[in-house]
Amino acid sequence: MRAHTLSQPLFTTQQIYSIDRQAVASGTAGYQLMARAGQATLDRLRNRWPDLRKITLFCGTGNNGGDGYVLARLAHRSRIEVQILQLGEPATLKNEALQAHQDLIHSGLTPTAYTSSTTIEGEVIVDALLGIGLQRAPEGIWAEAIEAINHASVPVLSIDVPSGLDADRGVALNRAIIADHTLCMIALKQGLFTAEGPDHAGEIELADLGVSTQQFEQPSTRLLQAEQLPTLLPARKKSYHKGNAGHLLVVGGSAGMSGAVRIAAEGALRSGAGLVTIATHPDHASFLNINRPELMVHGINHVDQLKPLLNKASAIVVGPGLGQGIWGQQILEQILEYSLPTLIDADGLNLLARKPDITTQENWLLTPHPGEAARLLQQECSAIQENRFEAVRALQSHYGGTTILKGNGTLIRNPAGNNWLSPLGNPGMATAGMGDLLSGIIGGFLAQGLTTEEASIAGVLTHAMAGDYAATEGERGMVTSDLLPWIRKIVNPAKIAV
Repeated sequence: MRAHTLSQPLFTTQQIYSIDRQAVASGTAGYQLMARAGQATLDRLRNRWPDLRKITLFCGTGNNGGDGYVLARLAHRSRIEVQILQLGEPATLKNEALQAHQDLIHSGLTPTAYTSSTTIEGEVIVDALLGIGLQRAPEGIWAEAIEAINHASVPVLSIDVPSGLDADRGVALNRAIIADHTLCMIALKQGLFTAEGPDHAGEIELADLGVSTQQFEQPSTRLLQAEQLPTLLPARKKSYHKGNAGHLLVVGGSAGMSGAVRIAAEGALRSGAGLVTIATHPDHASFLNINRPELMVHGINHVDQLKPLLNKASAIVVGPGLGQGIWGQQILEQILEYSLPTLIDADGLNLLARKPDITTQENWLLTPHPGEAARLLQQECSAIQENRFEAVRALQSHYGGTTILKGNGTLIRNPAGNNWLSPLGNPGMATAGMGDLLSGIIGGFLAQGLTTEEASIAGVLTHAMAGDYAATEGERGMVTSDLLPWIRKIVNPAKIAV
């Protein structure tokens, strides 16, 4: 059975159920799919641990447990010893899971009821407890089993999705398995790639079980891949000049807040903008381009001084270090009168949140982190993280344009209602200035003529890839400026060593 690298589409559980039903209606028996899932899991175990002698298998009473029963039987036939631990009453088994259990018994294997005193004996644990059908948080013996698995000193492989993890939202419900590997069946589940999903799923692979998803309605969320970047950033013609590369205006930096706007401006330069101008508070206009003389800097005492700069710009980034005082408010209001492609970030978003009845603009690009998203939607931050897909939908619906919801598994939503999800990036990027750098990179792409969606995709990819390259020297202690040398290489893909 084929287990291959990540493909682009990400599916919800309801979409998976629909695909499964249609596959069965097209002539593939449900038990045949279960048998393929068991074989695919065995193949993955043997490929990853070729000397494996014994596994401990936790089985529930749904189809996920059925996959586990098939695995147990096949592993035993392959001379791998299996400790089968049962949760839930076997009398409740039905359909394919019941058949898999009966075949297991006929093969001479009998599950043992799991108790809190059970000793885990295997070299690898296989989680076939709950799967994607989870409706509520694990409790009682189920929660105890998850805790025991998480505290065992052996690797864990989850079948389809780590038990206890909401496959749609990426949220751990009370307790969830922390797997080293997750083998998705039929298609990739969207919750594995955002919020808490990546912390629980570990390395993710797909076993399609011979079911093609191309014939079904394609999902609204797709996975970003580094290979997309060259298609968005083609080679420049020899006649190209700085005017072709656009002029980005970066606006922000109220009194005492000069760093954010400088970081954004440098990101724009490194992403290829032909000209970058900073409009900032006069207090630090005189020194903002020290060691970076390519940046043009203008001090703004009064909002009228901004107009000549706006008239020359191809695109705008507003918000880094802007502050939420009168100076920042007036600047944002002036910018919103223009129809240029505009990225709003940081304090620009906080000011926008005070204007719930604002007229939306299709060429906006909003880049909130969860806290800013909560203010924009007048919700608690926890509500944003509990359903990031719904949050990005609500943001785009209310404010228009394109929205980027930053965080673990950054989401991009375009005006057509389609999502992109980035699986790249790392915890070393949780440091001051990272969001400002992302804004500058995206702004640089906007200035070069990319659409808001194209600039979002290219910017999120470039930013995350630069973070991953920088993290090769260690995540802890990484600072935003560590990414700058990598950006130039990433936007010129031939310069990255393989």
